[in-house]
Amino acid sequence: MSISAAILGCSGPVLTPEERTFFRRVKPWGFILFKRNVETPDQVRTLIAALRDTVARADAPVLIDQEGGRVQRLGPPHWGLYPPGRAFGDLKGNDPLLRREITRLGARLMAHDLAALGINVDCVPVLDVPDPNGHEIIGDRAYGKTVEEVALMGRAAAEGLIAGGVLPVIKHIPGHGRAMSDSHLELPVVDASFEDLDARDFAPFRVLSDMPMAMTAHVIYTAVDRKRPATTSKKVMRRVVRGAIGFDGLVMSDDLSMKALSGDFTERAEMSRAAGCDVVLHCNGAMAEMKAVLKGAGELKGRAAARAKSALARLAKAPEPFDVAEARARFDAAFDGKFAA
Repeated sequence: MSISAAILGCSGPVLTPEERTFFRRVKPWGFILFKRNVETPDQVRTLIAALRDTVARADAPVLIDQEGGRVQRLGPPHWGLYPPGRAFGDLKGNDPLLRREITRLGARLMAHDLAALGINVDCVPVLDVPDPNGHEIIGDRAYGKTVEEVALMGRAAAEGLIAGGVLPVIKHIPGHGRAMSDSHLELPVVDASFEDLDARDFAPFRVLSDMPMAMTAHVIYTAVDRKRPATTSKKVMRRVVRGAIGFDGLVMSDDLSMKALSGDFTERAEMSRAAGCDVVLHCNGAMAEMKAVLKGAGELKGRAAARAKSALARLAKAPEPFDVAEARARFDAAFDGKFAA
């Protein structure tokens, strides 16, 4: 069965007949959910079952961005609140072991929420090390201000997700922290030297290079490629992602509909795949755009297919034993009840 090298969104809380027919025909590798797709737990479970039915794969990846803070697709009244990454780095006591424990606990709780719905991939952790002068698009999404903080808590978050039966996605490889603009709106250009990038921006990704999946940054790094952002740059993919960082897992593009990228949607998909992205991501559920993306995405085969298979093989057959009520009470106590339901 041919599988398209793409992860796609859908337009609402239920599949339209057109979406159902389209997904059955093109068979994307996976899907991604946003707030527009979420109403109640039963509705989400029904939607996910319908999505997987269109591709006839019970383990088809279903992704979500559930970081906490301002990037949280699931929330009250049906799901708990979670803090942004920076809140974990700011926990009282200045105890790195405490911060690591609570970061893992928060991710384990998120995994419990997600797995109960059938979501098996979370686009977490954010491994970007923020620049004091950088754009706020990363801001408090970062776990800390140093390589050490970001790597320590990024690892804890990834481990918490895996323990709960959810795959993490490290992002935005090879680092979005120095960007002076929001790649949703325009193309950021970073002029730092390769040595500076390697020491700070690339470093957390190197620490977590054993993770199953990574999402690219739509950012130009002039020290590596003066013309193309990481997503569409063979130079960045080979020298940095597969080279200096040593990541050999599945690489997915960030959303192709972001304005940092140029060209039509077919060209964006073609360039991303040619650069070395194993799969491309398109999020907004716009049918015309998805059709164009699929023309350029191509089939998931060869090394990309092998990486996709290896990534899904990292899913635990059963989640780690877990007392949800006790864990949530301990988590809420760490933040003095600020994020309690």
